[in-house]
Formats: sequence, C-alpha cells, structure tokens
Amino acid sequence: MRRFLKFTLSALLLSTTLAPFQSRTEAAEAVPEMSHPETFGQPDRSYKFNFTSQAKEGYRTVTYDVYSGVPLYTPDAGYGFVGETSAMPPREVHTSTITSDGTGFYITEPAFYAEPKYEKDNYNNYGMAFRIQAPPGAYSVYVKTASDAADTTVSVSGMQTSRLLKGGFWDAAKLVPIQHTASAIGKEWTYTYVNGRNYLDIEIEPNKAGTPVGIEEIVLKPLPQQRRASGALPAVFTLGDSTVKSYTFDEAPMSGWGQVFDSLFNRQKVKVVNYSMGGRSFKNAYTEGRLNDILLTGSAGDYVLIQFGHNDESADEFRRFGRGATEAMYESYIEDVYLPAIRARGMIPVLITPLSRVKGDAVPGYVYTNSFKTRLFPDIMKRTAQKHGVTLVDLNAQSVKYYNEIGVEATTAVFMSIEAGETPGKTNDGSYANGHPSKKIDGTHYKEALAKQLARMVATELVDLGRAGDRTAAAISSFLRGDVRDAARSGSWAAIFPETAKDTTTGGGAYYRNQIEKLLQLGVMHKDDRGDFHPDETMTAGGFIRSLSKVMDLDPSVLSRYPNGKLTREVMGAILDDAYHAKFTSKPKYMTDYNGTTVVPGDPAYDPNLDSGARGAMYYPLVSWQQLTDTAGIAPHLAAKVQDAYELGLFRSEKGIARGQMVNGTELEPKAVVTRAKAAKSLYFMWVLVHEVSQENDLASLK
Repeated sequence: MRRFLKFTLSALLLSTTLAPFQSRTEAAEAVPEMSHPETFGQPDRSYKFNFTSQAKEGYRTVTYDVYSGVPLYTPDAGYGFVGETSAMPPREVHTSTITSDGTGFYITEPAFYAEPKYEKDNYNNYGMAFRIQAPPGAYSVYVKTASDAADTTVSVSGMQTSRLLKGGFWDAAKLVPIQHTASAIGKEWTYTYVNGRNYLDIEIEPNKAGTPVGIEEIVLKPLPQQRRASGALPAVFTLGDSTVKSYTFDEAPMSGWGQVFDSLFNRQKVKVVNYSMGGRSFKNAYTEGRLNDILLTGSAGDYVLIQFGHNDESADEFRRFGRGATEAMYESYIEDVYLPAIRARGMIPVLITPLSRVKGDAVPGYVYTNSFKTRLFPDIMKRTAQKHGVTLVDLNAQSVKYYNEIGVEATTAVFMSIEAGETPGKTNDGSYANGHPSKKIDGTHYKEALAKQLARMVATELVDLGRAGDRTAAAISSFLRGDVRDAARSGSWAAIFPETAKDTTTGGGAYYRNQIEKLLQLGVMHKDDRGDFHPDETMTAGGFIRSLSKVMDLDPSVLSRYPNGKLTREVMGAILDDAYHAKFTSKPKYMTDYNGTTVVPGDPAYDPNLDSGARGAMYYPLVSWQQLTDTAGIAPHLAAKVQDAYELGLFRSEKGIARGQMVNGTELEPKAVVTRAKAAKSLYFMWVLVHEVSQENDLASLK
C-alpha cells in the first residue's frame, strides 16, 4: 500500500512565481495585446502547478494537508479542487478521497456509474478536477499525471477526450481536416484549448475501478491571437447541424444551406469553410472539439456563423455526452462558452436562429408556424444576441414565411419526402431507393432546392442588416458576389438561381422541383422563353437520350438505336439499361454497400450522433420482376433490357408508390408515356448514380 506522508500545510507551502489572476474584464482587455509567451519555467504569463513535495522553480506548489485535505477552489485563491466540473450538467467528482504521498495527488474510485443502454453516452468514473482561474483565450495545456495513460483519462472543461485524441475530418467529404488534437504519451497529456469562461478545469478520471490515478504537474500557457498571414484571405466559418451541413452524393438529395452558401461569395475576397455536421448541437460541437478547432484554425478578424437548435431539443440533456439542452443550458452555452471564446480569439460571432421544422403530413391549407414550441431556442438566441451586441440572422422567422408563401404541396416537396425511384442515395437507416426507410416525410431535413432558398435568406438578411448599420453584417456582405448583393437589395434572384422555373415552385408542379432545378442548372433540360418548365408535358425519346448522355457523360451514339417519338416507360427502361452498361464495368457502391446492416457501433465510420437505431433498408426493388403483373405487355425486342434495368434498380413501378412510404408497385405500365417531370426524376437518379459516393454534392455544372 502506498505510504502517505504527513506534512503540515506550512511545511509544504513554497513560494512561487505565478502570473497574477485577473478579473474577466481585465483579462479580456489584455488578451489582444498578449505577446508570444516564453518557454516553460521562465517568468511569463504561464500558470504552473506542482503537486509533488519537490519544489520546482516558477511553479506554485499545491499543498496537501493531512487534516484538511486538498485545497478547494475559491475565486480569491484562483485555484483548487472542485466537487463538480463545469460541464452541463455538472459532473460529480471527488475531493475528500484525494490523497498525497509527496509524488503527486491520487484518487482511487471503488466503483463507476453508467446508465443502462447508454453506457457510452452517460457514464461517470468520477476522479478529481482541478480548477484554475484563467481568462477567456487560447491555452497550451500540459498535464503530467502520476499514473499511466492506460489507467487515466485527462479532460479539459468537460470536453470528450476520446474524440480529441483522434484525427480525421470534420465533414462528410473529408475536405475539412481536424487540425488540433490532444496527445497522450505515457504520463504526459497535451491539449490546445480555447477557454470561454474565466476558469478551466483539468479533470483526472480513472479508466479502471480500484486503480489509483493521480496528478503531478499542470502548465497552462496562454497563446496569442492568430494574426492573418500577409496576403491570406479572411474566412467565414459556418458551424451548425445537419440543416447547415455539406452533404456527399451518397446522401442525395439531402442538402444543407451551408453547402450552397459559399457559392454566393466572391472567392477572390474570402474563403468560406463549413464545419457543420449532422447530429450536432451547442453541447456536442463543443465537447468533441469542433468549435475549438475553428477558433484555433481561424485568425483574428474572421467570422463564425453559428446555427444550433434542432438537436438541442433532444431529450438527453442530462446525459454526459448527449446532444440536448435545457433552455438555461442553451443560453449558457451561447453566453458563457461560445461568445467569449470566439471574441477572445479576436474573431467575430454571428448567431443564426434555427430554421423551423415542418409538419410532414400537413394538408393543403395548413399554416406553418415556428416549430420550437416547448424549448424556445430561437427566442433565447435572439435575446442573448441583443444582450451581447451580436449580429443575429433570424432564419427561423424567414423560413416560416417562405413555407407559407409557396404552400404545403411545394414545401413538402422540398423537404425529405422520398418515394421509390427518386435516388440511389441513403440515410442512416439504409437506402432511399424504395422510398424513405424511416417511412415518414422528414420535416427537418431538406433538398438542395430549399437549401438555395435558405442560403438566399441568410445572405439577404446580412445585406439588409448591413444597410441598416450593422457593421459586422456589412463586412460579411462586402464579400458576397456583386450580383448577389444586387439580388438581395432588389429581391430578384432570377439571375442567381436561373434554374428556378415559374411553374415548379408552387402547387402540384413543385412535386419534382428538386430534380427539375438540378437538371436545369446542369443545362441538360430547359425552360421555355417565359421561364416555364411544363412538367406535365410528354418527354420525347430523343430528348431523353440527349439529356441522359450529358448526365452520364456518354457518347449519344451509344443510344442511337431508339427512334424519336413519345417516350414510353418500356423504351425508357431499355435506354437506361444500355446507358448503365456503357458507363459501368462493375456495380457502383449505391447498389452494393447499402443493403442489409448499415454502419454500427465499432465500425470506423460510426458516429453515435447519427445513429437512428434502424438497420439496413435495401437498394434493390422490393417487388421482384416475377411479381410484376403486366410484363407480358412489353415489346419482345425490349423485354430483356427492361427486365435487366428493373432488376438493377434503375427504374421502378410508378403506380402505387407514395412519398413517406417504403413501398413498390406491382404494375410497370410499359406503354405509359413519360412526362417531363418523370423524366427529370429518372435523370436525377442516374446523375447521382454516376458520382462517387464520397464526393461532395455541390456540383452546379457538368464536366
């Protein structure tokens, strides 16, 4: 058993050189002028704590008293152990069982807590936490433990160390690398951390019950604001959840407004980087280090646009690594964590209220209202922004206004309402190919057609706020393309989004709006001189072949055997089959990777924030070729190709399918003519199919 020496407080108290503790106001004023700190051990602004009985020059020795135990934190002292951390909700840690033998401070926990069924998200191994009063700003954090990394987890202010130790990327397309990670080698842990509060916690947590863990040394070294390199462009960072995220082709047609927002800017003036990801909230974007990475990557004068609220509604707010927040937690994350940390780095925050969800089963005549009825997050964000003088874009109000302008049919169409045959993409529940695997109309997530409109709303609000005297909004607006600023001022966006057709934005004509706008944008289908698409007109075989050849980058002569005339479903099936075999020598991943079990816990790509619990809706048709009731009516010379196209999932029955359901029909209707809208549906499916699953889905033109 470890022998614990009995030293009195006076015997162990040693003189130190420690930077004086400052008030929050004094610290905030001092941070911008901070020069590069000198090396450890020199008279600098570092905070150095020694937990052993051996004096170290330049360190404050933290003393253990055999009668009173460890020093507890008080603001006057500026350091000490605490009984609960700064996490939300606070995590219980222990002080009375901490001991010392002169080589460090130790604690042994006889038992841990883990919530049944939620062991990975809500557990507590207790341990100890040492609080240090330090103003908002960036710090290099060095911790030397008295126990090995295999037995110990060191955390900073409630962050999730297991996430911080990993490299990788912040986005689905792997274009935004994780640039700042933690390191644990032996007994030495290092972090770079941006603090928003006027103190931070160093948490020492055991990995094994009954095994002592301890602390020998802590050094916090303030880091200066990062100045932009000469000639480097300023940056606008977007940070949000799945409604802001940039998506890859395997998730088509889902989109986020952050995915198209960058296209509105002059890339010669600014870089726009989207750090958003599905399943994120104020809480877990902080705990996993996403906010931290932005603040350490960006430079003073850069902008951070933040939209959270949807996942903050999750009813797991009291789990350690949940997503949800009470109204008080939501406000505290903004006020006590995000805003002061951003400003301490010399960066400029902009808050964006979360867009409203919609009622998936709404019927025509329904009037949309703000979906945040229980936890009033948009109201809290607006109030907090006003209190702290932060620019605010009210996307919540603008989104509701737009839904009611275009009506229920058109609104439902641009949200994730999916029927069989619309896309080969997938969600966390499996393939979309036979309809939405969740068997619902998703009223939270949406398609690119709506993403463009939401990006338009954000840009317009920034321009309007700038014209009204908001200096931050005016500065961001100055980075927009000139034609975008003109559109925001005039309200006419036809030149920015020429793919928008007059007869596909409201009513029944908007049913395939997303597909139609993409094909118009790509230049493979066209509007008439009045700006109408005519979705219900019949498609010709020649027109379909020309469009398909462009979409799949094929020589049209490959499909020249088909005479022009009205396009029927059997001819379309045969054309699709020929095009597929001309393009592919092996099945694309949409056909092979999304059948059966999706990503599960333990897989490298598993993300608990995106786990719906469902497993594996398949890509291939739910109704077999043999179960179709009208295949005898197919022209004999087309029958083999049509069957092959059907069994490859290139097209499905259009009769008996519905959005919000995962269902296939039993009639192929081989002689039925294909409308321009249905042709657009098929062309969009094939356009997605030819792209790599991991490629970012932000293409606005063909090769």
